[in-house]
Formats: sequence, structure tokens, C-alpha cells
Amino acid sequence: MLLVLIVFLFLLIFGMPVAFAIGISGLVFFLTAPDVPISIAVQRTLTTSQSFTMLAIPLFIFAGHLMNSTGITKRLITLSNVLTGHMYGNLAQVSVVLSTLMGGVSGSAVADAAMQSRVLGPQMIKRGYKPAYGAAVNGITSLITATIPPSMGLIIYGSVGEVSIGRLFAGGIVPGILMMVVLMATVSYTSRRNNYLPERTTYPNIREVLIAFKDGLWALLFPIILIVGIRFGIFTPSESGAFAVMYAIFIGAIVYKDLTWKKFWESVHDSAMDIGAIMLIVSLSGIFGYGIVYDGVTQSLSSLVSGITENHYFLFAIIIFTLIIAGMFVETTVVTLLLTPIFIPIITNAGIDPVHFGLIMMTVTTFGIMTPPLGVSLYATSQIMGASPEDTVKEAIPFYLAVMAVVFIMVFFPDVVLFIPDMVFGK
Repeated sequence: MLLVLIVFLFLLIFGMPVAFAIGISGLVFFLTAPDVPISIAVQRTLTTSQSFTMLAIPLFIFAGHLMNSTGITKRLITLSNVLTGHMYGNLAQVSVVLSTLMGGVSGSAVADAAMQSRVLGPQMIKRGYKPAYGAAVNGITSLITATIPPSMGLIIYGSVGEVSIGRLFAGGIVPGILMMVVLMATVSYTSRRNNYLPERTTYPNIREVLIAFKDGLWALLFPIILIVGIRFGIFTPSESGAFAVMYAIFIGAIVYKDLTWKKFWESVHDSAMDIGAIMLIVSLSGIFGYGIVYDGVTQSLSSLVSGITENHYFLFAIIIFTLIIAGMFVETTVVTLLLTPIFIPIITNAGIDPVHFGLIMMTVTTFGIMTPPLGVSLYATSQIMGASPEDTVKEAIPFYLAVMAVVFIMVFFPDVVLFIPDMVFGK
């Protein structure tokens, strides 16, 4: 597998698309393993995508595009602005709250970051916010999407690691809210230093809040309906994706009446583009993953780590450091697909709950989209906001520290993650 890893990194460094880098490096394993028929590579490519659980991914992507076409996003922005207008850096606070509310709608941190930069960015610059600060805030706050259900990362982690997606969805709620609180505090601190004044001096009245809450109610109910439906066996996680699509169509066409045929077909087109890119990576990762299992990489690493330490916290430190480095160079989906089969046996042998670990892993892995040198959201938000990535990184430093503080809380206090899953699904 060492040769496979070298080929994979070599292809990435020279700019080959990630899916093909995975597929070609995985094929190298079959070409250099004399006892393994190359026909298995074709079989693994097909069987990896032919998973009922994985069906949730394209369905939730389609649902997310539909919901963004129905006016739900616009209504959530209004609600966020009503709740945060009296705070320092209120437009940045809107970004934090909106990411929390959008977790159950978009399911994608990168899509969330780009959308908020386009919608909130011009107003931020008009109000005197530094472009790099706006890029940093819109990018970092989108990390909340990694935990608030239905997170694409949690679906992939649960599918690959054979972990209950219902428990993962439930486990993401408290960390997502905690992330919101910590990032809002960080925005308040940095906004006071930069003198980003509130939009208004008075708190919102009850009537304003209720009107805005009423308009955004359908989006707020979405993740709750998903968790309740899975808990009581109304639908499986994959079937919940189909429900999400029908829910989005119903809200857009019947309730809000904003979903036209033109918007529907635009959503179909955009979804097909996203689904094709993601599922190609998922399919080709099956070749790579087969080599990992065949060569006994997971057992070797598990024995190595167990020989180094049996302390849970030191083990978490090693894994978190590995995930941060991996996230700096490789896209989140790829890191999840390739490292989940390696880490699950290690943490299981150490007695760590895979749901607890999954939320930490996805938070840290998604963190990579805003870290140099290859952070997707770092470059996307910087380009949209008209800032250099270097300046964005400087402005993001307090937010990097805030995210890591949340990760440490999740590590040292497992009940932050496990409280709701244990309450809803039982221990």
C-alpha cells in the first residue's frame, strides 16, 4: 500500500482530479498484487455505489437544491437578521445563525459557505467589513453544517463505518448549537475590535421574532422530523432522503408557491452535477478501500497505536492531528471515505463510542475546507469576497481557535455528543 499512497499523493500534487487520483492509485494495487484478480477492481467500483444506505446522498443533495429554490433560504436570512440585528457584527452573526439553520437544508459546508458569501458578502463590504473578514466568517461558520442533520459527511461516515445514521444525526444537534454559541462569541469579540457596529440599538420585539419564526418554521422542523421519523421506524435513513425530496417539493409548490417548473429543472441540473462528482469519488474509493483491507492496514495501524498508548485522550490527539493534516491536502469526502475504515477498528478496540468519534471526526475533517494550502471553501469565499487567501487566513485565526475549543469540549465531555442519541434511541 506504500506504493499506492505515493502514487495517490503524486497525482494530487500535480493537479489530477481527486476521483481519478483515487481510481488510478487503487488500480496500481491490483496491478502490483499478483494474487488479486484485476476484475475485482471493476466489481468494487460497482458495489461501493450500489448501497441502499448510500442512496441517501443523492436524495439529500437533490432536496437541498430544491429547498434553496423554494425561498426557504431567504426566510431563514430574515429570521437570522431579526435575532442578531442588535449585536456587534450583526451581519457576521447572521452568517453564524444562518449556518445553524441551514444545516438541515443544504447538508453541505462548501455550498453553505459559497451561498452565504454571495448573499451576505456585498452587504458586509457595503457596511465596512473587511473582505477577508467576511470570507473568514462565511467559511468558518459553514462548519456547523457538518454536524446539524442531515449532514452529508455523517451519512458517508455512517455508511462506510456501519454506524447508525439516526444516532449520528441526533448526536450532531448539541455540538452544532455549541459551535454556534462559541462562534457568535468569537464574532462579538472580533467585531468589537474592528468596530463593526450593530444595525440597530434595540432588541427585537416578540412580534418581530414570531413573524420571522413563522416564515422559517418549515425549515426549522425539517431536521426534527427526520430524527423522529428514523427513531420511530417511519423511514430508514435512505428513505428519509426520499421524504426530504417530497417535503421540499411540497413546501416549495404548495406552501410557499415559489417552486416553478423552471426552478425545478434548474435544481435537477445542479443536483446531477453535484451527485455525479460525489458518487464518482465514492465508487472509485471502493478500489482503494479494498487494498487497505486486503493488506491488513487497519489491523497493523490498530496494533501500532495500541502499542503506543491506551489513553483515550492521547489516542484522540493522534487521530485529530492526522485528520487536520489530511484535511489540509485532501477533500472532506475523500478523507472520510479513506480514513473511516482505518480509524473505526482502532477506536472500537479502545472502547470509544463510534458516534462520539464520528462527530469529532467530521468536525475536524470539515475544518480542512478552510485551511491552507488546499481548502476548498478558503479559496471559494476569498474569491467571492474579493480577498486574498492569505488575508482570509489571518482574519480566521480567532475562529480556528474557537473551532478547536469546541472539538476539545467534545473530546473531554462525550455526553455533549451522546446525550440526545442516548435519550432518543437508548444507550
